[in-house]
Amino acid sequence: MKIAVTGKGGSGKTTIAAGLIKLLVEKKKSVIAVDCDPDISLGLSLDFPQYAQVKPICEMKSLIAERTESDPSRPQGFFKINPQVGDIPEKFCPQDKGVRLIVMGKVNKPQGGCLCPENTFVRSLIGHLVLKEDEVVVLDMAAGSEHLGRATARGVDTFLIVTEPSKMSVETARHIQELAKGLGIAKIFFIGNKIKGQSDIDFLRAALNEGLIGTISLNRALEEARGRFIFDVNSRKEFDAVYEKISNLS
Repeated sequence: MKIAVTGKGGSGKTTIAAGLIKLLVEKKKSVIAVDCDPDISLGLSLDFPQYAQVKPICEMKSLIAERTESDPSRPQGFFKINPQVGDIPEKFCPQDKGVRLIVMGKVNKPQGGCLCPENTFVRSLIGHLVLKEDEVVVLDMAAGSEHLGRATARGVDTFLIVTEPSKMSVETARHIQELAKGLGIAKIFFIGNKIKGQSDIDFLRAALNEGLIGTISLNRALEEARGRFIFDVNSRKEFDAVYEKISNLS
């Protein structure tokens, strides 16, 4: 299963991605955690050893040039659009306690969404991640919908859109849903985050109809953890309920 987690900036998508990953590890799953957000915060949320030293894929210029057969001095030149990427995770992406962390990084180009060697390499890597038994890929996508414009999400089969109980967040979530549908992704779900009470749940249910598969309560313990994800008494049950629904609907 490949699960992409996305949403409006500040909605808590990295928190949701980290929570799912932690839960999957508890269930004895092997997880490939893919940080597609230029802010590179998933490693911090997972308390991954030396996360700050993990080199982003997009910064591996020599490797990308070799695999795409491109010339870095000629950014508009020809390059291979189906580079070999099957060995990348094991060779260049560290693993700890059942989680292999892949950091994609940011394409530093005036037109970052263009067809270029870096984006081609990243898309190929996401699309060709081969899953073994009891292995799950969880992608923490960039905030908003720009990443969908360059089709980075084509390699996933389940889309999880995080939304807060606010009109603006819901509007962004719906926009992402429409773009994801346009990419041919059939399994698209919403998850409500930072829920303070039943009125928040009722608002999201009314706004999102049947697409809401779960909600996660506001977790004060996360504020004290300074970015590192930890379960509180209720959140483990809430995450477990979300995962069970995803599994049953997949």
